[in-house]
Amino acid sequence: MGKKLAFGAVVGAVAGVIAGVLTAPKSGKETRADIKNKAEELKSKAVKAADDTKSKAEATAHDLKDKLKK
Repeated sequence: MGKKLAFGAVVGAVAGVIAGVLTAPKSGKETRADIKNKAEELKSKAVKAADDTKSKAEATAHDLKDKLKK
């Protein structure tokens, strides 16, 4: 359930950003620059979230191994 909710939130955020950028009264060049900037921002957030998740999973696995040894 959690993964589906997170994925839905990401898809909704991306759709909202795209809709906002495309409906803004700007030139094509400015719109493309905005899309590029938002895409880079979203990519960096996704990479950070993936790294955080990986770190938490590794910590949980380490804790579980310690508990199983006892």
